[in-house]
Amino acid sequence: MFVIFAPPRHLAARILPMDSMDRKIIALLQSEGRITLTELAEKVRLSVSRCQRRVRDLETAGVICGYRAVVDARALGYGFEVLLFATLTRPDAVTEFDEALAGVPEVVEAQRLFGEPDYLIRVVSADLHSYQHLYESVLIHLPGVRGLNSTIVMKQAVHPRPLPARPPRELPSPTPSF
Repeated sequence: MFVIFAPPRHLAARILPMDSMDRKIIALLQSEGRITLTELAEKVRLSVSRCQRRVRDLETAGVICGYRAVVDARALGYGFEVLLFATLTRPDAVTEFDEALAGVPEVVEAQRLFGEPDYLIRVVSADLHSYQHLYESVLIHLPGVRGLNSTIVMKQAVHPRPLPARPPRELPSPTPSF
C-alpha cells in the first residue's frame, strides 16, 4: 500500500462557485451534448450571448472539460469488460506504471486508490480469449506490477450518467465537545 497524504496544489480538489443557472446549463449539456447554443439559451431562459458567455466561462474555468459521443462498446466489438485490480511492487513505480497504462488502448479508465490494491482499471476487449491474450502479453508486463486480479463484469447495472445538477451535500460542521 502506498499513500500520499497531500496532493500537489494543482491537483487539489476545488469547488468553483456556481449559481443555479450555471448548474442548469451544465445539467443540460451533460444530457444533451449536441444541443445548440440557441436551444440551450431557450431552455435556460437567457439570451444567446449571455448563455454563450456562461458556457465559455465554464469551459475556461475547467468545469466543462470537453465534449464527446457516448458509444456502445458492443457495437464496436468490445462486448467484454473487466475490472482489473493492480498492486504495485514499490511506490516509485507509480509514474512509470501510469505512463505505460496510458499506452494500452483497451484500458478505458483507471483510478489510483488509497489502500490495497493500488489501482482499479477498466479494460475492454472482444471476448475472454482476447482479454487473456492482452493480460498475458501486455498487462502482467507493465512496470512495477506485483499482482493483478481480474473481475469480469456480468452486467452494467447503472450506465455512466451525468453528475447531479444539485450542489454536493455538505456535512454539518463538527460541534466541539468539551
